[in-house]
Amino acid sequence: MVSQGAVFEKMWSAIADIGRDPVTGGYRRFAWTAADLSMREWFAGECTSRGLDLVEDRIGNQWAWWGNPGSSGNGGIATGSHLDSVPDGGAFDGPLGVVSALAAIDWLRADGFQPRRPIAVVNFLDEEGARFGVSCVGSRIITGALSPDRARALRDGDGVTMAEAMRAVGRQPDQLGPDPEAVARIGSFVELHIEQGRGLIDLGRPIAVGNRLWAHGRWRIDIPGEPNHAGTTRLSDRRDAVIGCAHLVLAVRAAAERHGSLATIGKINVSPGGVNAIAGAATAWLDARAAEEDALSATVAEIGEHVRSTDSVMTEESRTPETVFEDALVSRLAGLLDGAPVMSTGAGHDAGILSNAGVPAAMIFVRNPTGVSHSPAEWAEPDDCLTGVAALARVLADLAGDEQ
Repeated sequence: MVSQGAVFEKMWSAIADIGRDPVTGGYRRFAWTAADLSMREWFAGECTSRGLDLVEDRIGNQWAWWGNPGSSGNGGIATGSHLDSVPDGGAFDGPLGVVSALAAIDWLRADGFQPRRPIAVVNFLDEEGARFGVSCVGSRIITGALSPDRARALRDGDGVTMAEAMRAVGRQPDQLGPDPEAVARIGSFVELHIEQGRGLIDLGRPIAVGNRLWAHGRWRIDIPGEPNHAGTTRLSDRRDAVIGCAHLVLAVRAAAERHGSLATIGKINVSPGGVNAIAGAATAWLDARAAEEDALSATVAEIGEHVRSTDSVMTEESRTPETVFEDALVSRLAGLLDGAPVMSTGAGHDAGILSNAGVPAAMIFVRNPTGVSHSPAEWAEPDDCLTGVAALARVLADLAGDEQ
């Protein structure tokens, strides 16, 4: 009999090189690109080989069902995550949850388990928002948290709209919209994910149960300047957008320190972008997060005051409130997993979007011995991965073993 470790490793090896940069070792799996389509094709093949019923919702999230999703009045049990990445991201953020979900299905079948409630493995589209700037697009669309008109109009760094990107790969952006039928099929959602910090390192534990996501959001800040010649314009005559951007970065850091939050300027576009040209405009993107709503609001308000004082413009692109997962489900998971520690995270996830839409949700985190994420240094030991698979299988067996 093939070991569970061998099954996991076979799947992991099959996707190891898809979208991977040979220089940095990081991944660039952006929505509706060749790498993303290859990952979707891989997922479809794995589901088909297991006899799962693969369907897509109105945005293109892939759902693979073990059992008839219409057969349970309580809804099915869904698990999975996403397969896209941030620029030069790590291998585990997202894919670990999808591969572990498929491996958990194999584990349950090997034990002869027959679910009373259907089980789904999902691959959510564009969770990271790396191409179009808004995170969790797939779950936001189907729950109605992101309007189809706004989604279609989102643009990538090359000015390509999401609608244009979808049409280029044979998709129909006119079909975008809330999908209440897809959401109604989910009785509970459990997302397994690599931990994106050092909590489990400090605790010396391989897994934890996630109970809460911090409040977080993204803002675009447009900074004006005046283009001019770098070699002939006196310093006193310059209106350099990059200088304005530098002041913004420092103001963001100061606001975060003052209010006990996290705030980052991680992406900056400069125009016209010439080495010998003074910048006439700069656009920076703010990512801000906090354990409490008040701290996030105070941080963003202070940054907003700075922005207005410099004649810049700040536009909210997305904001997700603090998300507290269903206490009964969190407690149930912690009990099933031998009293696994319970922890919150500053990272955003599709589980949070579903929870805010009324779906009972919780998470399982797997230890990351580097404590680093959104980087090629992200890691999980094989033994910890299998511990995560076993934990997920136990949870699915318990939830899907309920009477309808």
